[in-house]
Amino acid sequence: MQLDLESLSEATSGAIGSLVSTTVLYPLDTCKTKYQAEVQAHHQRKYKRISDVLWEAISTRQVLSLYQGLGTKNVQSFVSSFIYFYGYSYFRKMYLKKTGNKTIGTVANLIVATAAGVCTIVITQPLDTASSRMQTSEFGKSKGLWKTLSEGTWSEAFDGLGISILLTTNPSIQYTAYDQLKQRKLKGKRTGTESSPEALSAFSAFMLGAVSKCAATCLTYPAIRCKVMIQAAESDDDKSTEAERKAQRTISGALYTIWRREGILGFFKGLQAQILKTVLSSALLLMVKEKIAKSTWILMLVIGRYLSVNSPELKAV
Repeated sequence: MQLDLESLSEATSGAIGSLVSTTVLYPLDTCKTKYQAEVQAHHQRKYKRISDVLWEAISTRQVLSLYQGLGTKNVQSFVSSFIYFYGYSYFRKMYLKKTGNKTIGTVANLIVATAAGVCTIVITQPLDTASSRMQTSEFGKSKGLWKTLSEGTWSEAFDGLGISILLTTNPSIQYTAYDQLKQRKLKGKRTGTESSPEALSAFSAFMLGAVSKCAATCLTYPAIRCKVMIQAAESDDDKSTEAERKAQRTISGALYTIWRREGILGFFKGLQAQILKTVLSSALLLMVKEKIAKSTWILMLVIGRYLSVNSPELKAV
C-alpha cells in the first residue's frame, strides 16, 4: 500500500490555511451572506448596504451572532479544503506520471481542479447548506448543526448541489490561475525524490492568491448569488408565498426571482463584498499554506518513515 506524502502534505497545509482564513474573516462572511440572501425591490430592502447588517447586530446587542455557525463553517472549510487539496495534488501527480510531462498545461490543470472540486462538493454539501442557513438566520435565533439539518428532509440538506457543482469552476479557475502564476514566479525545478516542495514568500502567495480569486469571483458571481438564495434560511420578513419560496430553492426559480425583483443588476448585488471577502480569504489561505508547506512536508516525511519502519506494508511515495 502506498502512502502519498506529497498529497497529504498539500491537503494538511491547505486545510489549516482554510481554517485560519475562515475564522479571521467570519464576521465579514456573515454580513455578506445575509446581504446577498435578501431579494427585494430597492425601496423594500431591509439592508440597503452591507454595513446595515453590522449595525443591526450592534444595535440589537447581538454582535456575537456575527459568529453564528462558525463551528459548522470551520468543520466544512477544513474537511472540504483537505479533500480538495488532496484530490488536486493526487490527480495532478497521477496526470504527470501517466503523461511523463514535467509540468501540467492550463486545460489539463483546469480539468484536474474541477474533478477535485466535484468530489469535494458531493461529500461536504450538507455541511455547506447547514452553515449557510445558520448564517442567514435572524440574529440570536440560529440553531445547531444537527437541529438545522434535521428540520428538513435529507434531500434538502443537498439544496444547491447542482449549482455548487457548477461553481467548482470557481476554485478551478482560481487554483489553475494561481498554479500557473506560481510556476512562472518560481521558474525552478524540484531535484531529488525527497526535497521539500518549493514555496513562495508570504507576500507573493498573498498577491497571487488575491489576483486569481478576484478573476474567478467576477466570472462566477451570478451563480454565487443564486446559491446563497437557494440555501438561505427563511426570513420572518419574507412576504413570499409558500409556492414562491419553494420555487426559489431551484436554480431557475432563484434566477427568475432576482430578475423580477431586482433586475439585471441584482445578479451582481454584493459583488464588492464578495470580492473583498473571497480575495482576502483565498489570499490568506494560500499565504498560510505556503508558509507551513515545508514544515508540513517535513512532518509527513517523519510520519512516513515511522510508518515504513513499523508497518512494512505501507510505502511512502
